[in-house]
Amino acid sequence: MLRLPRFSYLRPESVAEAVQILSEYGDRARVVAGGTDLVPKMKRGQIEPEVVVGLGHLDELRQIRPTEDGGFEIGACVTLTEVVSNPILRSAYPGYVKAAGLVSSPALRNSGTIGGNLCVDTRCNYYDESYEWRKALGFCMKKDGDICRVAPASATCRAIASSDTAPAAISMNATVVLAGTNGKREVPVASLYQDDGQFYITKAADEILVSLRMPEPGEWKSSYVKVRSRGSIDFPLVGAAAAVRMNGSLVEACRIVITAVGPQPLDVSQAAEPLLGKAIDPAILEEVATDAAKPARPLDNADLSYVWRKRMTRRAIEQAIREAAEVA
Repeated sequence: MLRLPRFSYLRPESVAEAVQILSEYGDRARVVAGGTDLVPKMKRGQIEPEVVVGLGHLDELRQIRPTEDGGFEIGACVTLTEVVSNPILRSAYPGYVKAAGLVSSPALRNSGTIGGNLCVDTRCNYYDESYEWRKALGFCMKKDGDICRVAPASATCRAIASSDTAPAAISMNATVVLAGTNGKREVPVASLYQDDGQFYITKAADEILVSLRMPEPGEWKSSYVKVRSRGSIDFPLVGAAAAVRMNGSLVEACRIVITAVGPQPLDVSQAAEPLLGKAIDPAILEEVATDAAKPARPLDNADLSYVWRKRMTRRAIEQAIREAAEVA
């Protein structure tokens, strides 16, 4: 049985107090709400905080409220289940809600939060093992080692993005609010990630993700397609989010974001240009999906072969666009 290491648990009374704690402890502290990602990694020795800062009890992070521009602000500690069961969000952002409903399993969605899923750690078969297994291998660049086991010549870690909700949020041009010692700032969800599986997230160590801001959807409709080994629990082997704006039967605009094929979600919307001004046609759709899948760089660090995952990236993009257009 894997046991949690010893740590101190702090329960701040506000986000401002939590930020102050993070400022004091730096990399020795981690925040926790649902704990569905942090706790297993602490048991495996992948993350070893001296202090864990609880956020799940803070009411200011548990609200869903409309914004002045017609969109919605979703607190970081709102659970995935609460998002899925919200009829207004389901109608306005079908792709994002579908992605939230495909995260892990029902039990974990009851605990897992939208902020936690946006910040969920990257994964790799050489990293997601027990401490003893990783030690026997000689560790890897992501934790305790100096080489990427799946790409030894790489200067950066190639662990893959594993958030389902991130690509769906990016496809809707969503933003996040980050609170730190210098106050709050709002940034696009897309800028929250970078092409490095070890240092995959760009927010500062003393910053807390406070909320997700979804803009007024207007005529945009979206979908998300997840490819995984089983129908529940598993992380994505490939994920594709699409958002379209239709003018009758014609595609007026289209955004495409793919995930789990590299260390960060990839916006490949430029590939959708042949679709613009046209009806959804199988031949054009295949052309668009083939072009959109080109930046995908799956490696041998997840289930099934990287060749199959590359091929399924194209199919997932096709399906996501088609589903989004049907909703629209």
